[in-house]
Amino acid sequence: MAKKFPLHPKHPERICWGCDKYCPVDALQCGNGSDRTQHPMELLGEDWLEYGDWDLDTGTEPPRTTGGTDKGPASD
Repeated sequence: MAKKFPLHPKHPERICWGCDKYCPVDALQCGNGSDRTQHPMELLGEDWLEYGDWDLDTGTEPPRTTGGTDKGPASD
């Protein structure tokens, strides 16, 4: 069974999203290249899920909260 794909991970830059293993960036296991696969949120922005047909179950994901203290480089 495949792992549930996180819709809004806290630190997407720390993980490779290329397969169901979700390896840390310093320990890639699949060997499908030397670079990690970015999360769609990194490529398309925070609202990546609103556009396109991703075929993901979003009913169990808790709502995204705003105003947290964990700011990324794009939140300035």
